[in-house]
Amino acid sequence: MSTALPLLKPDDFASDQDVRWCPGCGDYSILAQMKKVLPEIGIPPEQTVFISGIGCSSRFPYYVNTYGVHSIHGRAPAVATGLKLSRPDLSVWVITGDGDALSIGGNHFIHLLRRNVDLNIVLFNNRIYGLTKGQYSPTSVEGQITKSTPMGVVDHPLNPISIAIGAEATFIARSVDSNIKHLASVLKRAAAHRGTSFVEVYQNCNVFNDGAFSYAQDKATRDDATIELEHGKPMIFGKNRDKGIRLNGFSMEVVELGDGKVREDDLLFHDEQADSALVYLLSRMRHPQFPEPIGVFRDVASATFEEAVRGQIDDAVAQRGKGDLHKLFHSGDTWTVGV
Repeated sequence: MSTALPLLKPDDFASDQDVRWCPGCGDYSILAQMKKVLPEIGIPPEQTVFISGIGCSSRFPYYVNTYGVHSIHGRAPAVATGLKLSRPDLSVWVITGDGDALSIGGNHFIHLLRRNVDLNIVLFNNRIYGLTKGQYSPTSVEGQITKSTPMGVVDHPLNPISIAIGAEATFIARSVDSNIKHLASVLKRAAAHRGTSFVEVYQNCNVFNDGAFSYAQDKATRDDATIELEHGKPMIFGKNRDKGIRLNGFSMEVVELGDGKVREDDLLFHDEQADSALVYLLSRMRHPQFPEPIGVFRDVASATFEEAVRGQIDDAVAQRGKGDLHKLFHSGDTWTVGV
């Protein structure tokens, strides 16, 4: 990772395109925090690429003054993988939504995570299809009334964090669009990770699914409805910091602190390098039974996909010499085609 670029400012990463999201959309906040973080990462605009699929979130590449690719529905991971393999020097970001990544793009999303390509995925989760005007998405909750489910969603929703854990992603995090300081810090952590970083952002669609994450966004409720994960620290939450999470066998439980029975040392201490089974339990903590975790779930080191691929290429060259395209074209059986 390069050193910081003090001469660059957030405005240096703003494009000349009019931002065309609905007024009040949570996407504005994610864009603002990304532009704030990019100068701090220390990689100039000409070495940064944003790749998206289809959806409201996928307009993102137009709004940052970097290279960008607005690709096809669900295939941004494939395009990004090809780019990173051919240009490992670039900082590559995949911007996607819950529909783009988890429906038509589910296969590509999973394989990008398991391969550990050295790039970053930011998934805007608003639990709805916004661009196509309000149909239910893979993360919509059961019973949710939408344009395509007037009697309520009957599907069981996908959990992006659980999927990432199942794919053994090496960096997994979650933040909230309105929690701007937290969001900026998580994006910066993701950029610093070597390998695939995955960040889910709870993003409010104020037109088609307003208030889907109000419990995690409103100052009046978020302290009791969310818990910030901090590596090496006990899992404490609540406005008065008087509640905690304890591991009871193979289950999580909420306990009260300060009654003389439960001490901080009795709580679960968060470990970003813990066994994936424990991290999976964290991903299943859902409101209102539990506070929902935000922050970094997992951050582990592992070899990257492009390192392995380029290593094979180097081995092949060492064994066989550099390729000769002319020789290849004229090897084996050949035909002369008459006109």
